Amino acid sequence: MSARMSGIWMAVGPRFLPFADAASADLPIGRLLRLSLFQISAGMALVLLNGTLNRVMIVEFGMSAAIVATMVALPVVVAPFRALIGHRSDTYRSYLGWRRVPFIWMGTLLQFGGFAIMPFALLLMSGSGAGPAWVGHAGAALAFLLVGTGVATAQTAGLALAGDLAPQAKRPRVIAALYMMLLVGTVASGFLFGRLLGDFDPLRLIQVVQGAAVATLLLNVVALWKQEPRDPTRTRHDRIRPAFAETWTNLARRPGARRLLVASGAGTLGFGMQDILLEPYGGQVLGLSVGATTQLTALAAIGALAAFFVAARLLERSFDAPRLAAIGVLAGIVSFCAVVLSAPVESVLLFRCGVGGIGFGGGLFMLATLSAAMELGTADDLGIALGAWGAVQATAAGVAIAAGGVIADAVSSVAGALAGYTFVYHLEILLLFATLAILGPLAAHSRRAGDRNSTRFGMAQFPG
Repeated sequence: MSARMSGIWMAVGPRFLPFADAASADLPIGRLLRLSLFQISAGMALVLLNGTLNRVMIVEFGMSAAIVATMVALPVVVAPFRALIGHRSDTYRSYLGWRRVPFIWMGTLLQFGGFAIMPFALLLMSGSGAGPAWVGHAGAALAFLLVGTGVATAQTAGLALAGDLAPQAKRPRVIAALYMMLLVGTVASGFLFGRLLGDFDPLRLIQVVQGAAVATLLLNVVALWKQEPRDPTRTRHDRIRPAFAETWTNLARRPGARRLLVASGAGTLGFGMQDILLEPYGGQVLGLSVGATTQLTALAAIGALAAFFVAARLLERSFDAPRLAAIGVLAGIVSFCAVVLSAPVESVLLFRCGVGGIGFGGGLFMLATLSAAMELGTADDLGIALGAWGAVQATAAGVAIAAGGVIADAVSSVAGALAGYTFVYHLEILLLFATLAILGPLAAHSRRAGDRNSTRFGMAQFPG
């Protein structure tokens, strides 16, 4: 009886436990979860930079919104260098035999250093320190830049390490599991920081930032401990290291590589311009309370989480990644239409469904394009493939947020708040239609590749 029950549980478990079947003999579930801790620290950093400190500097410290926006945008400056970071981790020379671990460790130190500088900058900006205010502003800008650089470095090398460790058939579910942990880290950090800073006090904020620095160091050290096997033959100093331009040219020449990156950028722009507009739209246009608009973030997160499960399952079954990305774009178009129509029909339910659908479509699109980018890379240049996708995605996301706010304000000053919001939403719908047009040849090529074989092939089996 005991053996039979154990067998039933082992058979049922992977179906209902999140990403339990992402594990393999080379990457057991415990090791995968431990590796994913670097995504928890990345989510924590994103919440602090884009949420908590953003609001505190504007509201509590009375800083100019333009100065704060510039600081928040500083990490985006690092985004284009993700491809170079990935290339350097592919070709790193080390007597210890590690390629990815040094970059994860360096990213961790940069995050820790940024968080270590930040409390002193906050003291000066709040007027509690002894020193000119401009030193506080400069220190905060440096801290934002260090944290952003650290997140970009650790994420790029960490994803490449996951791709190195996971069997090719399991990579889609491993990717989805890692991004689910990023989402978990973001949501959990948001609730934790909100609770700790419920009664705001500058000293409490400094303690929270210092705690985030220590937590980042601990989480990332545990994540990388004994993860990458040492192989001195791959990192020997007499090994010929190709130049970045040469490797980039070889990657760009692979069938569909340029089109995939362009589609990733266009789709991220289409999904990202609403990032700072949905909550104000719900409050100004639909009259939702602060509590009700705060729930919108949770709705979008739930939609993205559902997309992670769906994408991981379909990609593992050899569903073509470009077609899955196109499905995500279609879901986004329908969802944006629901958001636009919610105002004329005065339907809060339609608006909430649209927000959840945007999270779902964006999640499908992101994971599908990331999976396709991972399949473009080989064992020798996986880092630059993932870095190129990360560079395009992060840069487009930063540009989308800034452009969405600027365009909405410009149109609102002329035609009113509703016109400003709906203009941006319609522009996003146009961008998503353009993304579909870009993805079309990729999906058609994948379908033709599958028709030529008796077995159903997808991007995972036929990288071209």
